[in-house]
Amino acid sequence: MRLEGARALVTGASSGIGAATAVALAEHGATVGLVGRRRDKLEDVLAQCRVHTPDSHAWVADLGDLSRAETLIHDAWAEFGALDLLVNNAAVPKRRHVSDLTPAEIEDVMRVNFLSPVRMSLAVLPRFLERGSGMIVNVSSTGGRLGILHEAAYCASKFALCGWSESMALDLWGTGVEIRLVIPGAFATDIWNRPDNEPSPYDGPLEDPVVAAAAILGAIEGTAFETYVPAEMKSVAEFKTAAIDAFLAGTIAAMGGSPPTENVHPGGVEPDATPA
Repeated sequence: MRLEGARALVTGASSGIGAATAVALAEHGATVGLVGRRRDKLEDVLAQCRVHTPDSHAWVADLGDLSRAETLIHDAWAEFGALDLLVNNAAVPKRRHVSDLTPAEIEDVMRVNFLSPVRMSLAVLPRFLERGSGMIVNVSSTGGRLGILHEAAYCASKFALCGWSESMALDLWGTGVEIRLVIPGAFATDIWNRPDNEPSPYDGPLEDPVVAAAAILGAIEGTAFETYVPAEMKSVAEFKTAAIDAFLAGTIAAMGGSPPTENVHPGGVEPDATPA
């Protein structure tokens, strides 16, 4: 997809990866619709986008409201005359031991992280198919490929988004509507500091969100379905798939639990607690 002149809608755009992606899209000539919960931060990002594409627009919305998530597609289409790109980036964490999770908490996470991208994708899809072009980018997480300690609800939502994206890509093959799946690692975003969450067991380095934004733009302009950022996280996910017992034991060992099984891959012992 050419970014110059494209019309894009980016969720979770008030900070972090979403904000960096929105600004990067505008810098490359795309008119950007921004969606977020925090008006003040959203307006700051919008001002940065309008330096490059003055017709960019923002909507304050909570994507836990699924009806509102769906109507945002129609609002953005009306505002811009059409859409070419939907970037489903918004996400909330829920770091809580699985025995302490409530059904309501799990449902809240699923609404924002999985069901809102689904509703927004289904809302825009008929128009994309009628036109024979368009792209949907789903920003998942390494938590969508690897289980993370105390992240059962979050990982469930991100695993679901990965599976949804893969099946969408198959169903839409050859239609002109393209699907991209981006798997970020550990990035310096507000998701680490959200209230009502346990402290993360991950204490490693955090990447600048602009790195993730660059990877997202590369995925949009490229042809690959799936993009890991950083790229080396792909090998960790592949190891987990090939040796799940070693991965689980190694992760527990890294947290001070029982010794790992033999031949644990180095990547398998690092708990990448990485919300997108």
